[in-house]
This record gives sequence, C-alpha cells and structure tokens, in this order.
Amino acid sequence: MAVAPAAAMLESASWTFSNGVIAGLLPVHVLMLVILVAGLAMLWRLHRAREVYLVDYGCFLGESQHRVPFATALEHGRLMNKLIDEESLSFMVRLHQKSAIGEETSVPDSFRCIPPDCSIEASRQEAELVIFSAVDKALARSKLNPEEIDAVIVACSFTTVTPVFADVVVNRYKLRDDVQSVNLSGMGCSGALIAIGLARNLLRVAPPGRHVLVIATEILSSMLYTGTKREMLVPNVLFRMGAAAMIMTNSPERARFRLGPIVRTLTAARDSDYRCAFQEEDDEGITGINLSKDLPVVAANALKGHITAFGPAVLPVSELLRVALSIVRNRLFSAGTKEGRRYYRPSFGKVFQHFCIHPGGRRVLYEVQRGLDLSDRDMEASHMTLHRFGNMASSSLLYELGYIEAKRWMKKGDRLCMISFSPGIDCSSVVWECVKPTADTGSGPWAGCIHRYPVPLPKIVERA
Repeated sequence: MAVAPAAAMLESASWTFSNGVIAGLLPVHVLMLVILVAGLAMLWRLHRAREVYLVDYGCFLGESQHRVPFATALEHGRLMNKLIDEESLSFMVRLHQKSAIGEETSVPDSFRCIPPDCSIEASRQEAELVIFSAVDKALARSKLNPEEIDAVIVACSFTTVTPVFADVVVNRYKLRDDVQSVNLSGMGCSGALIAIGLARNLLRVAPPGRHVLVIATEILSSMLYTGTKREMLVPNVLFRMGAAAMIMTNSPERARFRLGPIVRTLTAARDSDYRCAFQEEDDEGITGINLSKDLPVVAANALKGHITAFGPAVLPVSELLRVALSIVRNRLFSAGTKEGRRYYRPSFGKVFQHFCIHPGGRRVLYEVQRGLDLSDRDMEASHMTLHRFGNMASSSLLYELGYIEAKRWMKKGDRLCMISFSPGIDCSSVVWECVKPTADTGSGPWAGCIHRYPVPLPKIVERA
C-alpha cells in the first residue's frame, strides 16, 4: 500500500535533536528558519519600547554678586518709589515673610538697575549665564563631548527671543549640523517634565547610543511686574534665577537613572483652572502674571484627578485593590450621602523612596503633602529648595534631586517621583529608578551648604 512508503519517508525526514542541533532538515529549510527567526527578532526590537535613561545633570549656582538678601531687596524696592508704591512694597514684604524664602537666592543683574532693565539684551545675557553654566556642569559630570549630542530641547515659558535659546546652545557648543532642536515656551513650571517626555519619545525611535540635552529655565529679566495689582505682585516675591540641564540617552552605558512612567493631565477645560495663573495686562497696561488666591486649592483639586490617572501606572495591585474596595464599600453602605464616606488613600510612600514636588509655594507644598499623605521627610527636599533657591520654575525639580543626592539618601534601586504643576492646570509626573548613585556630592548646587540643612521653617497658619 502507498501508506507504508509515505510513513517511511516521514520517518526518514523526522526531526531528531542531538547536542542542541536540529538534524534531518535540508540546508534550504535551515536557512529559511534562520531568516524567519531573525526577522521576528528584528520586528520585536523595532516595536518594543526602548529603555530611556538619565546620564547626569547640572544646575546653575549663583555667585555672591547674584544673591539678594531681604534687606537688599527692601532697600532696592524703596529706591524704586516711582515704579512701586509703598502699599505694594508693604504687601510684598508681608508675603516674603510668610514665604520662608531664605537669604541666599539669586536674581539677574538686570533687577539691580533702577529702573530695572527689561530689554531683550538683558534677557539674552541672563539666559546665557544660567543655561551655559548648567550645560557645562552636565557635560562635565557626564563626561560627554558636545559632538555626542543628537538633540537639544529647551523649556522656557515667558521669554522667547530670536534666535531661540535652543539655537543659542547649538551656537555656543558648536553642535553638529544634523542636531535636532526644539524650543518649548508657555509650558510653565511643568516645562522640564514635558521636555523629558518629548526626549523619551525621540530616544525610543532613535538608534542606540543617542543623547538628548534637555534644559529647563525661566528668564526673569522680562518678568518683573511694576504695577499695583496684588495678585500680579506675587511672582516678584517667589521667583528666582535658576536653570538645570539633563543629558538623556537610550543606552544603559554610563546611565545613572532609568526613566519610568510619565503621566500628564490637563484641566484647562475648567474655567477656574484655566485662569488661575494668567498672563495679562492690568488696568494700567502693565504686563504680569495674575496668580489667583485660590491657586493652592485649585491645584490640589487638579492633583486629585491627576493621581487617579497616575496611580494605576505606578501602584502595586494590592494598593489598587484597596482603593477599589474602598469605593465599592462607600457606594454600598453610605446611602448615597457624602457625609461619613472615607476612601482609602493609597500609600505612595510604599512605592517611592524619594519625592521631588515643584516648590510653587509653601501652601501648594502643604496641599500636595496632605493630598498624597507624605511625611515631612518626603517633603524636605522641596521645602529646602524653596528656602535656599526660591521658585526657579521647572528647573527646581533638579535642585531637589541634587538635595537628595547631597544628603546621600539615594541608593541603587530607589524610585523617585517628580510632580509639577503649571498654568492650565497642567499636572505632570515622572518616575526615575536609580541605576548608579553618584559618587560626586561635592559639585552640585548644594556643595558647601548641605551641612546646614534642613533648617526650621515657620508654621503655616490655617485659614479660617
């Protein structure tokens, strides 16, 4: 019968395994199998998310001539009596006393002029001072050459000049002709984290070994408000000069942190959120940033929605189950009333060892601490950065990371959560995992002063 020869052929062509090598296959079959496996491996590499890392970072540190003690600022304000009236000056003095901002913060040279120099040239000089200093430190700490930079991203909200600051960096460091550059403006204090998200997207689709230089700053020379509207005087008290530079890569070599989840939420559809921090002209036509007195509460409410989106990306299943059971229990046994409802508050302290919360102000930090149920230790880097440097917009988060590392708290495997807020309200969160703790704690922004911190701060008086 024909069955017997067919069975004999199948038996002779059957696969046998000897020393891990497939025997019995014709050479053409082996070649086709190798091509198929290689193709599948290539497709897998192309479609899988490439890991992104932080090589190192650098922060601008003002010199002694940039410092502005309270007495100096007060005297300067009184000398500008043609621009700032006594009532406005008194309001800023009271606000400063409640802010817990210390005596060593920095302002640009343009602020020391009477009247202040708000020219384009003053802004450009300030930008070159802070940006070049931060980039020089980042390059030195990472041991990278400018020729190795493949893309530049600069985040600066309220000041845009031509050429843009990204091109200023390309010119200063003579970067390659094929370097990519992006200049982000108007993104507020979330600018750094938004830029990190953009860098991640670029690096995920780039060949291995690429580097992106991310710079975050805020240029104050064009921001000083000289009117009398109180809500617009607040930035004069809180904001200070600063800049930070990060070098990110898609190669684990020389990397110090691995990038984790990034979550961003925007509540600008709500009018109260959209107008809580608004750049506008006052009744006299003077431009400034109007910070609503309800900003801390509005930011806290926006944070609740943000945590709803951020939690599932970072919390373990056990915490998520507790949250779900809490919701079910309240809906079943609270009879539809809000009174008596107690929802389980997930413990982010079990997930992260360190936190960098944007130091937008003491009350904002207080609301975040209460909302996330964080300890005073969790908030220490944020409060001390606000005291030592003031609000430096989105670059502040890197100064907080510098504080944690200067204290030698960062260990291999530790997870760090960065959270920032900006007008909109735009809430952004970025997670980092430490791959290699720094061995250099003497060259960061806290060099020479970390032994003095933490310092005691005045208590926040609760509103009636």
